[in-house]
Amino acid sequence: MADDKKILTKIENLLGRESLLNKKKSGKVEGVVEKREVVSEITSEKESAEISSSELAENISSASFGDLSSSATSKLRQRQKQVEKVLESGLKEIYDQLPDDKKREFKIVGEQTAIKINLLLEKTKVKIKDIIDLIKKWLLLIPGINKYFLEQEAKIKADEIIKIK
Repeated sequence: MADDKKILTKIENLLGRESLLNKKKSGKVEGVVEKREVVSEITSEKESAEISSSELAENISSASFGDLSSSATSKLRQRQKQVEKVLESGLKEIYDQLPDDKKREFKIVGEQTAIKINLLLEKTKVKIKDIIDLIKKWLLLIPGINKYFLEQEAKIKADEIIKIK
């Protein structure tokens, strides 16, 4: 019974609430066949979730820039690289001291942070506080980081990023 509820919630997420409610009302939810479909879709989701961080960043940036012209896309990607360089500046020694699992996590979250910041820079009105908050969340991944260093680094990096825009 609990498995059925989990499967139904997965189905709701995959098919959308309206279509599932319509199926429930009409009594067309067929247990075994749909369970197999959901299991195969969940398996494919797990496999697709295991892409590398660079592919993730590329997929997100190309998805967010997909509707724009090629010149606008190249400018956004160039700004994305500049944001990444600002974020990584001055952190090489700290990064080298991190354990391998933390390095991987730090890199992935850093790329995601750069993407989010780049999307914030697209807006007409940029809130520097939002950029500082994103940088702080990313820097908090460093174990034993001094809160004053964190605050100072976040503000410096945010100022440099604003200059990019």
